[in-house]
Amino acid sequence: MITDLHIHSNASDGKLTVQDIFKEAKKRNIGFMSITDHDSIGCQTQAIGAAKKECIRYVTGVELNITFVHPKYHKGKAVSLDFLGYQFDANNKALESKLEAMAKYREERAAKILDNLNAEFKKEHIAALTKDDLRQIEESVDGVLGRPHIADYLVKKNIVKTRQEAFDKYLVKCDVAKYPLYLEEASKLVRGAGGKLVLAHPNDPHGTSLVALTKSLVEQTEIIQEKMLLYIDGVECWHSRNPAETTNHYVAFAKEHGLIMTGGSDCHQKPIIMGTVQVPDWVANQFA
Repeated sequence: MITDLHIHSNASDGKLTVQDIFKEAKKRNIGFMSITDHDSIGCQTQAIGAAKKECIRYVTGVELNITFVHPKYHKGKAVSLDFLGYQFDANNKALESKLEAMAKYREERAAKILDNLNAEFKKEHIAALTKDDLRQIEESVDGVLGRPHIADYLVKKNIVKTRQEAFDKYLVKCDVAKYPLYLEEASKLVRGAGGKLVLAHPNDPHGTSLVALTKSLVEQTEIIQEKMLLYIDGVECWHSRNPAETTNHYVAFAKEHGLIMTGGSDCHQKPIIMGTVQVPDWVANQFA
């Protein structure tokens, strides 16, 4: 059975709707899956219905961005890490309320990022972005507003040629701190909703991961053992950007500590890679 427990829809920064994701999943013979949008569970009820229609086994999902600090690494400064929540009640009020607060903050953050962009544009004699530009960005978003949507708008305005150029040239330096959600609170929210919390892509060199603290796999798992084991239920061991060494290291670590093991493509449909990561069949049995 093909399993993919890390897929994004256009409710966050994916390209496809929930319906189109399930149609594609059906074509690719995916038998077990989860849509894990960033800080959003708004599509989960719809996803559950689509899964039944396509006869695909489904588990609720979300990807939460966590503020994490370790005194021994990164000069004690905070970094962002991603955690995946699974198998929670999508109608849980505490979880819904927190994600709504985070969505509101994202809108405020976007306005501040635009202010920072305008300061850069002034130096380069580029016309400033206005409240109307912010409105257009917000209208382009079906779910949670984030920097990728601003990047796409800069492409549309011909200020940059690609999303990556937008980040490299402007959005990294013009960033504003994300909503400060900490691991303890995230764990309480997901577990309180009946779910499981899983550390996402821990050694991803191009994503939000422990690489921000250390590239050493041994040191990464020492950090997890020291600071995270009380709050997590599992680790994402299979990922589209994992070399075999990373997967093997984290599988061994998860077995040693009795953690569940998950995997997925992290597909944003750019290109469509869902179902391409070889996740073992037995992973599905952990979500009985």
